[in-house]
Amino acid sequence: MALRLFEETEHAAAYMKYRRENHQEVINRMMDFMKQKVQQKFNLAVDVGCGHGKGTMVLAPFFDQVVGIDVSSAQLKMAEDNSLCPNVTYRQCLAEELPFESRQVDLVTAMMAAHWFDRPRFLTEVDRVLKPNGCLALLGFPMDMELEYGNATSVLNNICEEFYAALRPYINPYLASSLSKIYLEMFESCTYPDKEWNDCLRVNRMVTVNSFIGMVETTIGYRKLKLQDAAEAKHLSDDIRNKLLAAMQVSSAEAELTMVVKYFYMFARKP
Repeated sequence: MALRLFEETEHAAAYMKYRRENHQEVINRMMDFMKQKVQQKFNLAVDVGCGHGKGTMVLAPFFDQVVGIDVSSAQLKMAEDNSLCPNVTYRQCLAEELPFESRQVDLVTAMMAAHWFDRPRFLTEVDRVLKPNGCLALLGFPMDMELEYGNATSVLNNICEEFYAALRPYINPYLASSLSKIYLEMFESCTYPDKEWNDCLRVNRMVTVNSFIGMVETTIGYRKLKLQDAAEAKHLSDDIRNKLLAAMQVSSAEAELTMVVKYFYMFARKP
């Protein structure tokens, strides 16, 4: 069965604040893939596991209608409260039970969400709702972002690895193996002959030290540690923050640096 997480209001708010990944480069590649067979503007895109809706809104210029789907009412409220696009709407439902007629959808996508789905049921449901030449696009990234800041880059990434290593014992067993491996298995199980896989697309994003710390704090591993020992979780974050600032030789946690996100993605076109 699919796993249900990230549903409480406090976690949804943290996602809205810190999980603002720049999917645009992957979206551009996705649209290039779609336009290989169909040139005109598309009618309907469905973003499954849409969360706070930031990724959903990126699709708005390319489609007449975009629908974000999520199981979490807290996430959907966050998305609706911050919606800026008149052609984007949201619905609460399961990824494996999409509320669309057969052969109606031009694109089904899931951004950093498909690993939580019942994958065989989800792929069957995608095949039902997609039009001929409709596309499935799944993307994600491991939570081992790299940091770059002048000559301090190597030291910063040693500190990052210390952060990640402290959280590994708390990672959900479901994700104990490589996250990209889960998506590669979905890619290989997809029967569509026209498909594309990329296991590492490096995308740079400017963030503050606090934003980087906040993003890691939204992960399941950190939240599990916080539930078990809130003081220890805070001590870990504070220690990592202080070490990053010392390595950068700055005093403010609002200082900016480059965060490198390593995307993987699969595109597949229904015959």
